[in-house]
Amino acid sequence: QVQLVESGGGLVQAGGSLRLSCAASGRTSNTYVMAWFRQAPGKEREFVAGISRSGSNTYYADSVKGRFTISRDNAKNTVYLQMNTLKPEDTAVYYCAAGAYYSTARRPSEYNYWGQGTQVTVSS
Repeated sequence: QVQLVESGGGLVQAGGSLRLSCAASGRTSNTYVMAWFRQAPGKEREFVAGISRSGSNTYYADSVKGRFTISRDNAKNTVYLQMNTLKPEDTAVYYCAAGAYYSTARRPSEYNYWGQGTQVTVSS
């Protein structure tokens, strides 16, 4: 079992930055494929970014490519999402996920473990 706890969300103006963190604990948590998803009100949960077990491969949704960066520190069992040049359409609850078999996984159903989410609100 793996437990995931997100932090770092908040309210920011358009053009600003935030860094989300996801602390993982439990059985061999640092060997899992990890990802960030987000869900806006009335919308389905969508893939934002993913990272391989070693951290050498990263994947992004087209909507955030060039603005967001996913990274991980396996010694600290933590995954990060650096979000720059934020837009109002980035407003959502952001979720950390773990446990997919493939690092290219983009569907929520491919991930076994989820955090509780952290709210990100971008004002115009």
